[in-house]
Amino acid sequence: MHEVLKDRLWRKLEVLPEPQLYEVLDYIEFLEHKYAAAQARQPDALQRFAERLEDGMRVRSVAPKVISGTVGLLGTARKVLRTVEDAGREILNPPAADERGTGSRPPAPREGGSGSDGTR
Repeated sequence: MHEVLKDRLWRKLEVLPEPQLYEVLDYIEFLEHKYAAAQARQPDALQRFAERLEDGMRVRSVAPKVISGTVGLLGTARKVLRTVEDAGREILNPPAADERGTGSRPPAPREGGSGSDGTR
């Protein structure tokens, strides 16, 4: 999907009240089931949990503000966990440097060795 369409959809979604956003979500899921050529990427475990919780709350006719607050809290927790996970990866897997430790520079010629012209 190109950026112009993404921005246009986002602008339209931002002005809708929350109950209508759930209607839009239901319709998108219907269209996805009917027309999608490929399967959407799978969410992580915490996202799946939040989505199931949100769906369960909708089935029980919980007020949209309550749903939004609850799922928003899970979204915040997910962001924190992702940040911690990224920090852990950086600590455990530092950026790979050249094996010689010289970075991107080529090795310096050895003194007394032969040059490129074959002389010593």
